[in-house]
Amino acid sequence: MGGLKGSLKNLLALCVLVGFVAISNQANTPCVLREYSTGLVCVCNATYCDYLENPTLENEKEFVVVSSSKAGLRFDTTTGIINASDFTPIVDYNEKVTPKESVFGKATRKVTIQVDRETRFQKITGFGGSFTGAVSYILENLSQDIQDHIYKSFYSENGIGFNLMRTSIGGSDFDLAPWAYNEFPENETTLSNFTKLDPRDEKRIEQIKRLKLVTNVQNLRIKGAAWSSPRWMKTNNKWTGRSRLRKEYYQTWADYHLRWLELWEEAGLPIWGISTGNEPTNGVAFMIFVKFMSLGWTPSKQAVWLSDNLGPTIRAKYKDLVIFGNDDQRYTYAFWFKLMKAKRPDSVDYLTGLAVHWYWDEIFEPVFIDVARKEMPDKIMLITESCIGDKPWESAKPLLGSWKRGEKFARNFLQDLQHDFNGWIDWNIVLDEQGGPNYVNNFVDAPSVANMTTLNEFYKQPMFYTMGQFSKFAPEGSTRIAAERTNINVDTVAFLRPDGSVAVVVYNSGYSSVNVEILDKKQGSIKITIPQRSIHTVLYN
Repeated sequence: MGGLKGSLKNLLALCVLVGFVAISNQANTPCVLREYSTGLVCVCNATYCDYLENPTLENEKEFVVVSSSKAGLRFDTTTGIINASDFTPIVDYNEKVTPKESVFGKATRKVTIQVDRETRFQKITGFGGSFTGAVSYILENLSQDIQDHIYKSFYSENGIGFNLMRTSIGGSDFDLAPWAYNEFPENETTLSNFTKLDPRDEKRIEQIKRLKLVTNVQNLRIKGAAWSSPRWMKTNNKWTGRSRLRKEYYQTWADYHLRWLELWEEAGLPIWGISTGNEPTNGVAFMIFVKFMSLGWTPSKQAVWLSDNLGPTIRAKYKDLVIFGNDDQRYTYAFWFKLMKAKRPDSVDYLTGLAVHWYWDEIFEPVFIDVARKEMPDKIMLITESCIGDKPWESAKPLLGSWKRGEKFARNFLQDLQHDFNGWIDWNIVLDEQGGPNYVNNFVDAPSVANMTTLNEFYKQPMFYTMGQFSKFAPEGSTRIAAERTNINVDTVAFLRPDGSVAVVVYNSGYSSVNVEILDKKQGSIKITIPQRSIHTVLYN
């Protein structure tokens, strides 16, 4: 792993860490920062990893701020008093370890955020990551202690509190080879060779069970999605390229999904939800660019399959299983479900949720989502795949410590939550230094990166912490509440949590500090000064 810079900052940070560990319990352990040419990461190994116990509010007058920043804050906590006359400074990392004059009190901008806990919007279903074949392969090659730290970092209360998980039905683009169940015998509708789990799924299930054991995650919700049917069910008899499901196998493909659900349930991991298929437009419009497994659908043909086959087949046994529609990019939402309804009006009645991928969100505005949301306000709506490095103009491999990539996640989380999304599922929870492995060299970045050269450590990226500013502090059952800012110097979103406390996320993308005053009708005024390029979660009763 290249680009390491030795610095006085790191030495001083280590000294602070050594002193802190001596008085710290296992639940609260600070980040060990390491600097690369592209930024700062937190380093974890078999014996040490950073964790933060959920802050507790001692009384009605106290607030807690949890902060992450470009300069190096990683879930650092600050406490203050509600209705204090002065602004409480959030001291940035550079201020802690260098003797330069403090800049706090010199903030030239002020923002007021009006929080109204009586004006309520969507419920939060949760946040999560994906457990792909690549993730399973990486974990299998790491020591059990490091595996456990990865699990706990993402899914424990002292980590970032994920409760959702996405996995593939058969193979995906992040596997070591394309695969499906019942590849042989071909051209038969009884799926006679789909009677037990593939060894790859057996390993994945074993790992997920370990994750549940060591994290004590409450209500883990696993969502499955198929990238492709066996090749013999498709019009082109290939893993990728222009394809459709052959009409004579519509019911067989529905039975395939049911069989997968039954086998995972028998193995002790019941599935919470499935989708109608990953990125159906890949096999229709984007086969020139997409070289991995895909199955093309048009909205009208998917409506027929859902109405006649998948919906009745699943509902006959799993009445409460969540079925997500689309599982594709934002731009498809302006027309997809309208065309489904036009073909089969009852087709969308089988859907419990809407699944959206985020890859072109910087080009296509949220209005594409708002159209579908207005027509189907009762559906759960989740981002179900996101990663950076997928575009030709982006560096595909992980950029260790890139705060810019962390900020990109922060901006999109804020935008989607403001537009009534119920949660977010990221792509691979961990990848290697190249952003893989996978069979098509489709390399991307990830919130944690394992050192597969030495196998003795992994790195938490800024993306991990910016996601965690939401997932850790807006758990399942939280409700988004109104949070209106007076100007655009910061962005914000607020939640009423199940325990009755309030979490306000405040993001400063600018290059100077900002005085922020949060006004709550019930509690009064919270005043903080937040540093440049930073994100914070303010907790209070």
